[in-house]
This record gives sequence, C-alpha cells and structure tokens, in this order.
Amino acid sequence: MPSVLQIVRSVVSPLTRTRVFRWAAPRLLPPIERVVAALSGGRVQLSALLVPSLILHTTGARSGAPRETALMYTPDGAGRAIVAGTSFARDRHPAWTYNLLADPEAAITVRGRRMRVRASLIGDDERDAAWARIEAQWPGYRGYERESGRVVRLFRLQPLAESRS
Repeated sequence: MPSVLQIVRSVVSPLTRTRVFRWAAPRLLPPIERVVAALSGGRVQLSALLVPSLILHTTGARSGAPRETALMYTPDGAGRAIVAGTSFARDRHPAWTYNLLADPEAAITVRGRRMRVRASLIGDDERDAAWARIEAQWPGYRGYERESGRVVRLFRLQPLAESRS
C-alpha cells in the first residue's frame, strides 16, 4: 500500500514538469527556502516536506565567496548523497556545479547538522544507475535533463571524517 508521501509525490511530481513551475520555482523557491531556514535555524526546509533535502555549502568558483544552495538529494545506500544539477530544465548548468568542479571540498547541512563532504562527478558508466535511484525517489525527474537539452551533471557527495584537534 502506498504511503501518504508517495501519493503526494505522485500528484506533485507531474506539476513540477510544467512550464509554469519551471518559470516560477527558480524565482520563488530559493527566497522562501531562505526564510524558512532562517526561522527554523536551518532545521527545516520547505522542499524536505516532499523529498530528502540539504543545503550545499560551496566556495564560488570565480568569486571565492561562500555560497549556499538548497537541493534535493538521493541517498545512494552507502552513506553518500547524489545531487543532480537539473536547474529546473534550464539550458545552463547551475552555478553550484561549477563551484564543485573548481573545488570539490564542500559541506552540507541536513536537518540542522552540518558535515564536510567531497564531491565527485558521476561518470558515464554510473549515470543510468544514479538516475534510476533518483527517479525511484522522484518519478520523472530525469525529464529535466531531456527538456534542458544538456547532460545534467550528477555528483556524489562523500562525507569526510571530522578531524579531532
């Protein structure tokens, strides 16, 4: 029997692939996510109500400034996370993917807990398996790749052991 979350995802998922959503979401969701995160001390994310979500902390590839991005992630079954640079099916890769390519050392915050990670680009030999995991969580998500006209960058985020000083 499907869970309530699975039913909600199956209803909401098709809406996320509409032109209206792809236009409105990049404009409305980031500021809403920031307000919710600020009010909750980073413990609550709006997107996390539907899918596992994290805040990715990177260093700007050009600016060197700290950057934060709320992202959906997919657990890979080995304590790591997979993130996809879909950017709502836009024709350009999102800035955070350039940041990870320039400096794969980053951090993530999940449910208020921050941890260091190392990002690695998922290669062609693993892409289909990674997409299968992602789409098991969010049906039709790979449609963003087809609609964008580009190969979406997929990254695996590996937690790093914290050093004890």
